[in-house]
Amino acid sequence: MTSPLILAIDQGTSSTKALLVDDTGRVVSRASAPLTETQPRPGWVEQDPEELWQSVRRAVAECVSTEQAARVAGVGFSNQRESLVLWERRTGEPLGPLLSWQDQRTAGHCHELAGSAELVRSVSGMPLDPMFSALKARWLLDAYDPDRRRARAGELCLGTVDSWLLSRFGGEHLIEVGNASRTQLLGVQAGAWDPRLLELFGVPAEVLPRVVPSCGPFPAVRDLAPLPDGVPVLAVLGDSHAAMFAHAGWRPGVVKATYGTGSSVMAIGAGGSSAGLCRSIAWDVGGGPVPAVEGNIRATGRTITWLSELLDVPAETLLAEAEDADPGGVLFVPAFGGLGAPWWDPDATPVITGLTLGTRRAQLAAAALEAVAFQVEDVVTAIEQAVGQVRVLMADGGLTRSAWLMRTQADLSGRTVARSGEHDLSALGAADAAGLAAKLWTTEQLEHRPRPVEEFRPAADHAWRQARKASWRQAVRRARPDEERSIA
Repeated sequence: MTSPLILAIDQGTSSTKALLVDDTGRVVSRASAPLTETQPRPGWVEQDPEELWQSVRRAVAECVSTEQAARVAGVGFSNQRESLVLWERRTGEPLGPLLSWQDQRTAGHCHELAGSAELVRSVSGMPLDPMFSALKARWLLDAYDPDRRRARAGELCLGTVDSWLLSRFGGEHLIEVGNASRTQLLGVQAGAWDPRLLELFGVPAEVLPRVVPSCGPFPAVRDLAPLPDGVPVLAVLGDSHAAMFAHAGWRPGVVKATYGTGSSVMAIGAGGSSAGLCRSIAWDVGGGPVPAVEGNIRATGRTITWLSELLDVPAETLLAEAEDADPGGVLFVPAFGGLGAPWWDPDATPVITGLTLGTRRAQLAAAALEAVAFQVEDVVTAIEQAVGQVRVLMADGGLTRSAWLMRTQADLSGRTVARSGEHDLSALGAADAAGLAAKLWTTEQLEHRPRPVEEFRPAADHAWRQARKASWRQAVRRARPDEERSIA
């Protein structure tokens, strides 16, 4: 067989995945390389940029045979967003660690800049929050170039994960527009770096990459064996954007929720100025930037792994025990590092209520899963208010393997939840976009591409739903230092 193949690489928080897709969209091989992260201080979350790059190389080498490498027509990337790297332009060597999107070391700076919060939100589309890249950029430059001399001289490069990976191939310093829109340095309407934001955060324009569409042009592959040097990179998308693309999420009434370490809940649309949501750019694959609204949740899958570590039992054991359990009155607000959408409260603290002497491990596991569903539903409600009726919630990500969670999500939402039968949606979205650029398929064909889903329909009544939501909101109030603040 000599039909063309597309290689998709999804560089995530805990691993890098590689998928090889044929010209019908079928996955013919896949591989994964794990990644570590460190927490040198409370609230600090770092990764090694070089380890990240090597994980990409390992995943590709395991996924692609020498024979297949000769058939690869192009590469698509999806990547964890907001995480930031600072490196030397000449040598390509990182000056410090990658600051993860989970990192909270800059929370204090949010309070210092509180007077500019409205400017930041109106221009960038994002609330002032340590999750986004702007405050990480300030921290890295303060640590490694405090007078900004080297940055202004063009000797240093700041970039998100897509920029860092593309820099391994050589060529110009670049960033894909959707990733750029998550840095909090881009004017979301203009699609360009905003001078007011750069001044506010102390980031010289010379250190930043050039913003390009999701289909590039990007530098060709280099040193990514067994691929021959020169294979084109055809598409780059942020991981949540790529998952939305794989769901053909440009269709009206579709909302996507990715259940990963944290969660992204996203829909296409401008969304006005909803205080609980972010405005960003989903992608630009021809025809201009496509606007999106999104809510980000800090701890969903991470809640389960935290409980697994605390109780010293495998996460799979907790998920299995929750299948036959009920929270039993326990409510868990996993505000590790604060709360994301729709509250955007970095000062919130984790809370577990309703514990009794009869509470057992299975009830805690069920409460942790229910907390995921509560958080997602709060964001879906905000999205519906912003862009119109939500017909179906498309669910993907590792935590969707819990049928208990999917049933609970449908009951709390009162909407149909469609669980993807493919867990690697971000990688598939990158493949879809790359294949579109290579003209292997059309947008219409992607809309009708058969991808297995399992539907979960609500079984609970309205009264139960409202009572559970009221209990959840009471628990959220306890997690927030200022109980008088309104909840979006």
